[in-house]
Amino acid sequence: MSTRVPSFSDDFVNGDVSFWHRSLGDPSPAPALDGDRRADVVIVGAGYTGLWTAYYLKRARPSLDIVVLEKEFAGFGASGRNGGWLTGDLAGTHERYAKTHGVEATRLLQQEMYSSIDEVIEVCGKEGIDADIVKGGVLNVARGSAQAARLRASVAAGSRWGVEAELLTPEEREARLRVAGAVQASWSTHCARIHPGKLVRGLAKVVRESGVEIFERTPVAEIAPHRAVTPYGTVTADYVIRATEGFTATIKGLRRQWLPMNSSMIVTEPLPDAFWEQVGWEGSELLGDMAHYYMYAQRTADGRIAFGGRGRPYLYGSRVDARGHTHDWTIEALWSLLVDFFPAAAPARIAHAWSGVLGVPRDWCSTVHVDHSTGLGWAGGYTGHGVTTTNLAGRTLRDLILDEPSPLTGLPWVGREVRAWEPEPLRWLGVHSMYRLYRAADARERSMRRTSSLARIADLITGH
Repeated sequence: MSTRVPSFSDDFVNGDVSFWHRSLGDPSPAPALDGDRRADVVIVGAGYTGLWTAYYLKRARPSLDIVVLEKEFAGFGASGRNGGWLTGDLAGTHERYAKTHGVEATRLLQQEMYSSIDEVIEVCGKEGIDADIVKGGVLNVARGSAQAARLRASVAAGSRWGVEAELLTPEEREARLRVAGAVQASWSTHCARIHPGKLVRGLAKVVRESGVEIFERTPVAEIAPHRAVTPYGTVTADYVIRATEGFTATIKGLRRQWLPMNSSMIVTEPLPDAFWEQVGWEGSELLGDMAHYYMYAQRTADGRIAFGGRGRPYLYGSRVDARGHTHDWTIEALWSLLVDFFPAAAPARIAHAWSGVLGVPRDWCSTVHVDHSTGLGWAGGYTGHGVTTTNLAGRTLRDLILDEPSPLTGLPWVGREVRAWEPEPLRWLGVHSMYRLYRAADARERSMRRTSSLARIADLITGH
């Protein structure tokens, strides 16, 4: 793949809020916390996890006094910066969940992920949230023999866990979406396109209207049993729920808990009808590939391509770049790959580039937990699969907080214990080595029929 120099629209923006928020206009942050407060439940973080938890708690127990504390504005983090994949994919591997809870419990977790897609769609319909949702499924393409072999193996292995995906014939693949160089593809119905900004803003509005107070521009410096400490006051509560995902490392004592990993995106200007006639994509399927240094994309409701992948993956010391500025080489790499997939997009221009931070546990598997003795709870570590998983987390946290056992509270990710990441410089060296090896493996596999050993070495280094 050769590097192509992108062109930019006249009003191109790099960083700050995502395109999703920009397309809706600047948000108007709610007032900050003003003094000490008492609540039944305080939630730290007004992204999808925090908002879904508040939503389901309030509907189960309308009398609950729930407070949400947010450093910026609702949806500022990964919830407003993601690729818009409402997908049934698990964070981590089925094998790791099954190691502690068995095959059947892991199959139930997979089915709950699939059900959560429809749950989000149903709630949006019921609450009047227009998030550009189209359940068009997901298409994963292989470009080369090595990727095709991995794709076939993945589809075959997935059946053990209840993963519903099928290999497409060349004719079926071309009828859905024509990707240059694709030699194999799989398709699953279990994925929907969303507009992340519309979903998070709509959900925040519904939560506020239910009586939940959301205090914005209110950073939380410390989380302790029954209290969340901010510069503007302390909120004491029976339960303190951490819903901070990639920003968890910024909280006192949690620097090595979850690795803050960056992912980057670009979005084109609206593309002409002639482009869509050439490539298809009429079903608004989500698009992924089988490269180690993978990509993800969607066709937006207004006819753009939103295209993402790994940029500068990790900053030393678990630092977080909250403003989302994307390096020039990352923009060029994403653009080159986009045009490599869709040569007809070459005349287009980039309208916006941004980055976001996601949370990665040491074993790459999500967790949800509530400790009734301390009142501390959390959910996260979604490793880029959070749009759907947050909904399942919100419903599970509801049942755990209310101490009401349910099928959700017995799922394998509940109470999962994961060791912390290594101290620096080991984690910086490990993550950057992993991605260098993945890039090298992808380059080698262009002339190979099997997976490069470099990718296996990368997996061993970080436990991916």
